[in-house]
Amino acid sequence: MTDAARPTLSAGVPLPEGLSKVAVWTAAAHAAEYGREAPYVRDPWAGDFLRAAGFPPGGPPGDGPLQRLLPDWAVVRSRFFDEHLMTAARSGCRQVVLLGAGLDTRAFRLDWPRGVHVFEVEDPALPAFKERVLDSAPPTCGRRGTVGVDPAGAWAGDLVAAGFDPGRPTAWLAETLLYHLPPRDAESVVTTMTELSAPGSTFGAECVNAEAAASSFAAPFQEALATTGIAWQWQLTEPERWWAEHGWEAAVADLFTLPYAVRRLSPYLPLLGEAAARTVFLTTGTLAAPK
Repeated sequence: MTDAARPTLSAGVPLPEGLSKVAVWTAAAHAAEYGREAPYVRDPWAGDFLRAAGFPPGGPPGDGPLQRLLPDWAVVRSRFFDEHLMTAARSGCRQVVLLGAGLDTRAFRLDWPRGVHVFEVEDPALPAFKERVLDSAPPTCGRRGTVGVDPAGAWAGDLVAAGFDPGRPTAWLAETLLYHLPPRDAESVVTTMTELSAPGSTFGAECVNAEAAASSFAAPFQEALATTGIAWQWQLTEPERWWAEHGWEAAVADLFTLPYAVRRLSPYLPLLGEAAARTVFLTTGTLAAPK
């Protein structure tokens, strides 16, 4: 990719090859969170990633209500999926696959059970940048492997070649990957994930609510996103039904039952009616039993 074709932040700073804006915004949220007295996400490398790439702290463009909420939402989302992965690992999933891992450091910052193998599937140009910043830090999982391949493309063979065993239960996570993909590509990713899953496997994914995407709460954010070349392309109305059609028994989290989410998002309650709170779905599930 030429420099002219490479994506940039709103300030015009070129992103390192393979590094998405979404990964940078999440790292910025994690860096700010790490400075809190009792952070929900402890990621000491997040600020290092920003400094290494020359990025100032920040988030998506625009100043709508959703943009103001997003840094705290990114932290809540990370905490939710952190807990989901740890529960899956403690329940017997000793393989964890992070699809579109970006600048995620779960292999280093979570207290994994013994014997967990974390695979990070990400753009092939990104691992070198990430390794340079991590500076030989030891992972907290048993093993960590990076699979340098486009997570929206054909990655099954590369994952198996990296040591992945389709016969063992796996905890899959596509934290923000899917809804930025065209629906056909998102479906292809999930189909591959299903084909590689053994009984006992789990998944986690954030999904955009198709019924809320055009709301007065979400539409201004999407318009601002469009200026960066990013869009919410994959949207669902009935996530449980969609995932069931792809082989998974899924459930959507009720944010108002998560104490940490309520505590962190309470300042935004005037903006967060029930409809706004369902702009996205935090979805998890297990592989359905064969019929």
